[in-house]
Amino acid sequence: MKTKQQQRIEHVCDYISQHLNDSLSLDTLSDVACCSKYHFHRLFAASVGVSVTKYTQLARLKRASFRLAFEHQVKVIDIALEAQFDSPEAFSRAFKRTFTQSPSEFRSKPNWPNWHSQFEFSLPDKKDCFMNVNIVDLKAQPVALLTHQGAANTLMNTAAHFIDWRKSSGLSPVKTSNTYGIPYSDPATTEDHAFRFDFAGSITKPIPDNPQGVRNGEIPAGRCAVVRHNGSHDTISDTVYYLYREWLPQSGEEVRDFPCFFHYLNLIHEVDECDLQTDIYLPIK
Repeated sequence: MKTKQQQRIEHVCDYISQHLNDSLSLDTLSDVACCSKYHFHRLFAASVGVSVTKYTQLARLKRASFRLAFEHQVKVIDIALEAQFDSPEAFSRAFKRTFTQSPSEFRSKPNWPNWHSQFEFSLPDKKDCFMNVNIVDLKAQPVALLTHQGAANTLMNTAAHFIDWRKSSGLSPVKTSNTYGIPYSDPATTEDHAFRFDFAGSITKPIPDNPQGVRNGEIPAGRCAVVRHNGSHDTISDTVYYLYREWLPQSGEEVRDFPCFFHYLNLIHEVDECDLQTDIYLPIK
């Protein structure tokens, strides 16, 4: 029997195929899935094997492929615009990158075996391991936070500003306060300009305005599934996807409208990378 999560993702896939001429934003598709947009992208990738953005573009390119192969009277520019590309050049680049043939080459002599292979999605290999997941009732946690908006490979620039504020203000000392990271999406499936990550530290009183732009915020109260990630932060996505792909469908739980977040129990300047410990919280209803 299919899980509720599988049924929702299949419904989204059907919706995409039926609305290829629409904008198909993350907000729209997460609403179709009846799921928080903060979790939808990970749930989709965990279930399908590709990001929802990639899946949507492939669906449009699939329709464009049929137009090219079987409707020779339709101009390439019209096919490109129908596929939601701004220009024939952008369409041609995406088409060749996906199918290794230009639109004109495909129209002349389609390489169907290669074409079919692009729609054979596979999930990442499951780790042969068991992770101890606990459910906790979290109290609301006031935090000072600083938002990073942009490429994930520049996160440390924002981290430096946050550390500078913590040191200069003394309002969220590293030694005696909790340190959190709140990713609003997966950097592996999010365009650089759309990636947001909040650095946060627990506080005991509201903070004043400051040159670094750190502001008051809160990690809301509620139930959370918690699993511990041991080791490098570079592999933390493996543990995150264990929660979404393995634990969540079997648990019968549903996510609520707040992103998963990290509680850093120690930091890279304190211990060797292999000794890092991070608790990953998945907010559930």
